[in-house]
Amino acid sequence: MNTNIKRIRFQTFLWIFITIAVCGLFLTAPGLTVVLAQQPTGSVPTVTGTPAGAYVIVNSDQDQINVRGGPSTYLYPPIGILLAGQQVPALGRSPGGDWIQVEYAGVPGSVGWVYAPLVKLSPGANLPIVEPPPTPTPASTPLIDPTLAAAFIAPETPTRLPTYTPAAPLVVPTFTDETPVASGIPIGLLIFGFGFVGALGVIISFLRGGR
Repeated sequence: MNTNIKRIRFQTFLWIFITIAVCGLFLTAPGLTVVLAQQPTGSVPTVTGTPAGAYVIVNSDQDQINVRGGPSTYLYPPIGILLAGQQVPALGRSPGGDWIQVEYAGVPGSVGWVYAPLVKLSPGANLPIVEPPPTPTPASTPLIDPTLAAAFIAPETPTRLPTYTPAAPLVVPTFTDETPVASGIPIGLLIFGFGFVGALGVIISFLRGGR
């Protein structure tokens, strides 16, 4: 029993000694020096989408705005769009200040123009004046052969204009107040005579009936 306990103790001390010896070899070996350094406390810069310097932000009341090739709605076609709240770097402004040149990747020159009232410029931004680019020229100029065009135009036959015939003069009827003049015995006198004769007849008949 005592022999077994001694053997276990001997093995335990042996393993402890071997472990310490191996660790000592690694710590004292040349080229395996552990250097402990303090980590920097500054912030590590990260790549974000926020542009440096002057920038513009699309107004929130606009769903999207056009980015054009120059500072004009009629002379330059749209080359892209910006969404509401999108922020891009501002590079310059037109001579009148109505348009702002912005950085717009994916187009020739990586620049475009936006209408100034549709965006908000960053505070304190002082943009230089940029001259407008040349207006784009059409790829081809359509030419029309006048002889060929005349073959498809139907000739128009002139029609005589209607002649003006004056209307007949307007005749306004006139009315005169004419009272017919009775000829001979007046009508009133005849009526009075008939009435007198009738009354006389009544009186005679009454006198005869009284007899």
